[in-house]
Amino acid sequence: MLSLAVVGSASPAPRFSRQDVEIKADDGVSLAATLFEPSGSTPPGGRPAVVVMHGLGGDRTSMNLLATAMGLVGDRYVVLTYDARGHGQSGGLIGFDGPRETADARDVFDWLAARPDVARGRIGVFGISYGGGAALNSLAAGVPWAAVEVAQTWTNLYAALAPDGLPKSGIIGGILAELPASKLDPSVLSIRDDAFGVGDPAAARNWAAARSSLSGLRGRRTPVFFMQGRRDFIFGLDQAVQGYEMLTGPKRLWIGNHGHPPSTFPAADTPKMLAEGKAWFDRYLRGVRNGIDRTKPVVIAAEGSSRVVRFSALPRTVTRSFTVGGRSTIGRTGSVVRALTRIREPNEVFGSPSVRVGATARGGWSRLVAVLSARTPAGKQIVVADGGTGTRPGARTYAFRLASQATFLPRGSRLRLTLGASSTAQSAANLVYLDLPMAASARLSVGTVTLDLPTLTAPVSR
Repeated sequence: MLSLAVVGSASPAPRFSRQDVEIKADDGVSLAATLFEPSGSTPPGGRPAVVVMHGLGGDRTSMNLLATAMGLVGDRYVVLTYDARGHGQSGGLIGFDGPRETADARDVFDWLAARPDVARGRIGVFGISYGGGAALNSLAAGVPWAAVEVAQTWTNLYAALAPDGLPKSGIIGGILAELPASKLDPSVLSIRDDAFGVGDPAAARNWAAARSSLSGLRGRRTPVFFMQGRRDFIFGLDQAVQGYEMLTGPKRLWIGNHGHPPSTFPAADTPKMLAEGKAWFDRYLRGVRNGIDRTKPVVIAAEGSSRVVRFSALPRTVTRSFTVGGRSTIGRTGSVVRALTRIREPNEVFGSPSVRVGATARGGWSRLVAVLSARTPAGKQIVVADGGTGTRPGARTYAFRLASQATFLPRGSRLRLTLGASSTAQSAANLVYLDLPMAASARLSVGTVTLDLPTLTAPVSR
């Protein structure tokens, strides 16, 4: 999942020691960890410390590299990385950042805080993806982190994986397929069953709520730095933006080119982002007056570039609306494609496009998926965002949002909206929403379609 080759870091001088340790969780499960300690005498009151948490299916090895690349490992910080429950060399089962993993984070904090060389009030946490969810969940649960940094993660798990109540079946199935079934906590199966339409949506919503931090972030004054991807088809921009808006303390939001597919980690702007992450910890764990708290808190990287633009608040957007009429009827494997327009100036989509569709479902048709795509003048095909909703029999108007992303569209790009029962109706390679079974008699008649497209008033990309 994680390669830091492009970040680059010279091998640090031997200013620290490294040892593998075990931390016992309160239920007796052993968590495997690696502890990095600065050499030399401990200053009065102890040193600041950072816990670094890995992504789903990974282990602490990649986080050892990340902590080193960020400059955390050395003579300033005590650094602890650990294999999450059910991962690497740790025991237990994977509960997908549930209450058990939150308790583990508290146990790790307490273990580290009990060390005489660590200042209890100056312990921070960095988490990526799954680790970011664990960091935010533990903060919401009251673990007293002094500073938090999270990358490409979620704050509302149900909204991320089942927006408008329609599960991203391909995303969820793909995540679970990468994990050994023997390592999964039985509770995780509920989200799998719901993704494929055979579970209890209310139970899945409650399951996800126990793994979501959003409501618990309201009014928090802990310094938090969100690092979210411009284009991440698992965890969209909204997951970081909504969390950012909940906080009342020092906060920062970096929207970069990293992320889950179709993006990668690292990306062109990642070295700059991690450097600011180091400065964030220096400011709020070490008390260094480095000015990061006085710079503009919202940073957006230009698409595919290391160039960034800084804002005092979330940038202004304008909504562009497109409406196309017509009438088409399809079966389960069919699709309706509506060509919208050719844009006359560069546009940078920012946020969640929304769709309104007049449609009549019959014969057992149960869902409607929309894929917004664009073809650039150079012939490049871009999937801007997917979204969907459940349907009911009869004639209705369906209004739903597509995934929240930041996507640059050059002047002359042609937009189109593909409607069907799955995202594969747009492309066989688009597996966000799978082509799940419906009755052979299922039919959908599609009428007028309207797209509302939020775009930056001034694009940051070019």
